[in-house]
Amino acid sequence: MSAPIAIAAGGTGGHFFPAEALGTELAARGHDLVLMTDRRHGKRETRCFATRPQYVLDGAGIAGKGALAKAMGALALWRGMRQARKALEDVRPSALIGFGGYPSVPPLMAARFIPRDRRPAIIIHEGNAVLGRANALIARHADAIATSFPSVAKLPKGADVTLTGMPVRAQIAALHDVPYTPPQEAIRLLVWGGSLGARVFSDIVPDALAALPEGFRARLVVTQQVRAEDLERVRSAYGHIGIQATVAPFFDDVASLLKSAHLVIGRAGGSSVAEIALAGRPSLLVPLPIAASDEQGANASALQDAGGAWMIRQPDFTSQVLAGRLGALLSSSRRLAEAAAAARQFGRPDAVSHLADLVEATIASRPSPVPSPALTAAPDTP
Repeated sequence: MSAPIAIAAGGTGGHFFPAEALGTELAARGHDLVLMTDRRHGKRETRCFATRPQYVLDGAGIAGKGALAKAMGALALWRGMRQARKALEDVRPSALIGFGGYPSVPPLMAARFIPRDRRPAIIIHEGNAVLGRANALIARHADAIATSFPSVAKLPKGADVTLTGMPVRAQIAALHDVPYTPPQEAIRLLVWGGSLGARVFSDIVPDALAALPEGFRARLVVTQQVRAEDLERVRSAYGHIGIQATVAPFFDDVASLLKSAHLVIGRAGGSSVAEIALAGRPSLLVPLPIAASDEQGANASALQDAGGAWMIRQPDFTSQVLAGRLGALLSSSRRLAEAAAAARQFGRPDAVSHLADLVEATIASRPSPVPSPALTAAPDTP
């Protein structure tokens, strides 16, 4: 039996959904899988990893933290590396694929210290247009680097880089073939604030919509992701101005929401940009302003330069600015349709297949590690 393939991913959907998409594709190709993830979200109980071996490792983020928190985070990462080293020695996977973020750090760093005859092929996937800190730790030692954007800043010189695109959930990839129809009667606006909902959208969007002419307001149908603590005030704001709105902290069926949306307002994380582009929907993107490398700004710029989106920096994202931009866009079906077409052209519907091909090619190009006995249970920890 061939050695399994290990996937290192955790955290929120932006890092985990691509890993899940790849896992589903590799499983369909007959590969055994092992998941290495973090304690914050714990064992995954759904989809492709639910019945497969999982190692839940210690770890913590340290970027932007105080001295004590950094020290505690570093200690947790060290414990996670020890746990990951033992897991990798036990499993002896043919490849280890990391998707960035601190949950991928312990397995990827641990793999560096495994003797070469037992070391898996190391592959990293970078979901943003700037190499993330976690991936930067291992990039020079990776056998292959997959990227989501045609141009990625801070990649090491001479690295083996392949543009695969961002793997997305199958339901969203299927939207690539669904045509965009500009607004006729109803104008469907999707406000997408990231995995936890962005407070800035709760503060700004209702006031901006209230400032639109009555002719637009009467046609608006808004779906907005909000934080739980903002739910009632946002719902009340829309009720007060008479706009039909559905607000919730989380939406399960993102594919249906994207399919019906005429315009998306949201952050510019790598997964979000990929999903908007694949769906071929025009968007107003407001990059998260606190990221040290401004990766969301780079992501939004890439889609804007391709003609598929408009970027507004958060300091400029006021109700007045947004109302003016929305008024201009909603008055021009042509501009919306052109941006939708450009976004679809930017999307990469075969990303998961290309990434799986890269994984298999990288494994085939290296000597196979000494295999371990087949795993029959799913350990929560090594």
